Amino acid sequence: MKVLSLSAEGYRNLASVSLCPDEGVNVICGDNAQGKTNLIEAIWNFTGAKSFRPSKERDFVKKGERVATLSLSFSAQGREQSAKLRYGERREILLNGVSKASPAELAGSFCCVVFSPAHLSIVKEGPSVRRRFLDGAICQVRPRYIHVLYQYKKALSQKNAVLKELYKNGAAYDLLDVFDDSIAVWGAQVWRTRVRYLNKLGQNACSIYEGLSSRREELTVGYKSFLSLSPDTPLPQVQAAYREALRAARTDDTGAGFSTLGVHRDDFSLQIDGLDAKVYGSQGQQRSAALALKLAEGYLLKEVSGETPVMLLDDVMSELDQGRQSYVLNHLEGAQVFITCCDAGHFEGLLSGRVFRMERGALSPA
Repeated sequence: MKVLSLSAEGYRNLASVSLCPDEGVNVICGDNAQGKTNLIEAIWNFTGAKSFRPSKERDFVKKGERVATLSLSFSAQGREQSAKLRYGERREILLNGVSKASPAELAGSFCCVVFSPAHLSIVKEGPSVRRRFLDGAICQVRPRYIHVLYQYKKALSQKNAVLKELYKNGAAYDLLDVFDDSIAVWGAQVWRTRVRYLNKLGQNACSIYEGLSSRREELTVGYKSFLSLSPDTPLPQVQAAYREALRAARTDDTGAGFSTLGVHRDDFSLQIDGLDAKVYGSQGQQRSAALALKLAEGYLLKEVSGETPVMLLDDVMSELDQGRQSYVLNHLEGAQVFITCCDAGHFEGLLSGRVFRMERGALSPA
């Protein structure tokens, strides 16, 4: 999957932009607040997903303009395709000349993986951030997982509502068995899907991290759960074990007023040379670990779609030493990559590709 050309008019702080990128590495350099991330976001918008940073569609339109227009030409599924996004007075979405009702209808046509400084939270923050990352990555390759997650969260919400009302209505206690059965059915599927996906993701991420660190460090990734079963355990056995664990936690649940156990509290660990990356990792190691996970996500997406997604790496070079920078620039085989950075010196080791400069929203070859 490759971007062939991109044009932008009236989008955020960008001037009239026309980009014809290299099919390999593309570096966009410039000072802060010049529009580099806006250009990355413009490409990302064609995936049909929400922006990777907090924003609303009205924020896409440049101040003083009435509309913003993005046009993309790309190769996918063995042919050249086109897409157009128009924001402002009325929204317009076109894919190969056919109008679409919502951006979500673009999903699967153009695929990207994005890394931004916000993704450092995967390493630095708590379990909820890592669960959100893991679930989002799975949804890209297994769309049905969205339905499974929804059913699990629905059953969990219903159980929690009963737990909160027990002090008023003790008769509702009998309903807990019903909701526990439902939670076990859907939760077992969530657990097994996560564990299997994370095993593959971890293998890829560890290999990428090995390259980033020039084989000097080792990253290990492991799923942390109340269930200690093999991912090959038949689903009925996982459901039975899940149900038994819920029954054992019943006293804790009624005392707390909410469900204290389940996949909604699971986590995964990131260790560098056997030490917790969150606690003991340097800034460069933490950034490398988060980057390895995001790149691994892209390669797993390729296994499903058959095409390597476009890699969007925003401000990835900061806090990486020269060896890690060289790996990012020159060892992402088969992928078209867009990298933003402030320091022009970061791309001195680029063996092939194109370099652009962004200044006051205007893009030019460097």
